[in-house]
Amino acid sequence: MNEPTINTHLRIDRRLCGAPIKLDEGASTVEMTLTDEMRADDSGLVHGGFIFGLADYAAMLAVNHPNVVLGKADVVFLKPARSGERLRAEARVGASEGGKRTVAVDVYRNGERVFTGTMICAVPERHVLEGAP
Repeated sequence: MNEPTINTHLRIDRRLCGAPIKLDEGASTVEMTLTDEMRADDSGLVHGGFIFGLADYAAMLAVNHPNVVLGKADVVFLKPARSGERLRAEARVGASEGGKRTVAVDVYRNGERVFTGTMICAVPERHVLEGAP
């Protein structure tokens, strides 16, 4: 993996959200192999929540701040995915205004886009759970 160092989501389970393969300032690439545990039915269709999780993790890494959280997502699932397939999420920070980052994310299977979206990420001064009951 390229520098810089990962600064966020340090304890995430990479089997469920993917593994970073490239990290640059304002961009990331994350890959994940879809497993049988992610299947929604006997046909091998993977539940979209796992694909969303991959995209979300890529967005968090593109921002790469310890306190980054997802505030909003506008996404489209373009193609179904099956267990055994390998997906690649590519995320790029676009607009940056104060503590808000707009991140474009695309997920591919063998070069074919299966998911696309825009994620609005917040970068608060403190961790969202700091001081929470």
